[in-house]
Amino acid sequence: MDLYITIGRRKESVARVRLTPGTGKIKVNKRELQDYFKRKTLLQLIMKPFEHIEQNDKYDVVANLHGGGLSGQAGALQLGIARALSKIDTDFHVQLRKGDFLTRDSRMVERKKYGQKGARKRFQFSKR
Repeated sequence: MDLYITIGRRKESVARVRLTPGTGKIKVNKRELQDYFKRKTLLQLIMKPFEHIEQNDKYDVVANLHGGGLSGQAGALQLGIARALSKIDTDFHVQLRKGDFLTRDSRMVERKKYGQKGARKRFQFSKR
């Protein structure tokens, strides 16, 4: 039995992904994908790597997600799935690389600075 284990990260979220040949079932934190991610846009984001290489119902995914919010977790899951698919076949790797699915999105939240309201926002300046 083929088992591919990978990790995907996005913002503060981490996804541990296990991919096996199967019928297209996706479980996230022991729940169905549609129960965990309610937003249609997040579901589409997660399924993009499968659609890009035209392997929609060929693999089962079991994922453990933690940290961050739902959108960060969806991005982490997408990267984890793409990395697992690229391990399966070199052709998949080339296609996923061209589709920009194997690049880790390195953007993180900028820290709040002292004496300011946020990372960039200042308190209102008063001359007098």
